[in-house]
Amino acid sequence: MFTIKYRPRSLKDFVDQKEALAKFLEWYKNWKPGSKAALLYGKPGTGKTCLVEAFANDKNLELIQMNASDVRGKRQIEEVFGHASAVASFFKKGRIFLIDEVDGISGREDAGGIQAIIEIIKKSRHPVVLTANDPYNPKLRVLREYCELITFGDIPVWDIEKKLREICEKEGIEYDKEVLNQLAKRSEGDLRAAINDLETIARGKKKITLKDLEVLGYRERERDMFEALKILFKTSSFMGAKLSIANVDLEPENIMWWIEENIPNEYEKPEEIARAYEALAKADLFRARIISRNYWKLMRYMNDLMTAGVSMAKNEMYRKFTKYQFPAKLRYLAASKEAREEEREKLKKL
Repeated sequence: MFTIKYRPRSLKDFVDQKEALAKFLEWYKNWKPGSKAALLYGKPGTGKTCLVEAFANDKNLELIQMNASDVRGKRQIEEVFGHASAVASFFKKGRIFLIDEVDGISGREDAGGIQAIIEIIKKSRHPVVLTANDPYNPKLRVLREYCELITFGDIPVWDIEKKLREICEKEGIEYDKEVLNQLAKRSEGDLRAAINDLETIARGKKKITLKDLEVLGYRERERDMFEALKILFKTSSFMGAKLSIANVDLEPENIMWWIEENIPNEYEKPEEIARAYEALAKADLFRARIISRNYWKLMRYMNDLMTAGVSMAKNEMYRKFTKYQFPAKLRYLAASKEAREEEREKLKKL
């Protein structure tokens, strides 16, 4: 993947965020045991995690890292950081701790998780760095008191465009300048999204043109779908769930793929996941009957099952930040569109 291959290995390769970098370096310079942690916050794809990884690499520090979204309690945090926070590193110059997506720690099931992080910050012999999309989430109120907040803004279009140009040149991909400019603008300050989009349209090609952007669709639709998922999964209202997709300009099948991809990202209990998939499967049966038999009266049952049916599958709302994912099926279809069209043309000639 381009995002891994071209991840900055050093701060000299880091894109933009000069103010955030300066504040981070100042924090690290003044840090001593008992000091506040650094809480880096901003939209996804703005370089929060990359900065810490590149810094650790430059300073030859041992980076001990975990993603808070995967944490299910105090014990896990203590297993990863507890002993390491109190002892020195034997093989490198020092250590630095990174807890990603700290706003992803959910409610009751992560009881003690926030307090465990606070204890690590207070007792650690090594600097602690946290990242978050939303540091003002109410559940982080107490944690914020132990943190120095450092904001990461959107990455400017020209910086994203420059990085995309660099990747194209290293990969031997010819490009129209306007393509890279459009990719940078569509990303809305998210460098990772822009690089992923570049890889999607460039896969298997020696040159990319404006026509290739068609496979990406409109990022506005994607943003609408992310908002719809947030409402659908978080609401406790039957009607609220039904209305969640009202403004989404996508075919029902595509919406189902989005929901299917993200059920296990939102729900944690096996019985909830099973109920949600059962509702979605029934909705898909209605969709098939609508198409094969023209039974458009079944549309409302399909909509109810794929929205409210999935939403009501949970026992209670998860008060956590969920990182919803773009459907793997749609990404594959977008990337393989040209190849499939070529294959179709060959078959026509047979």
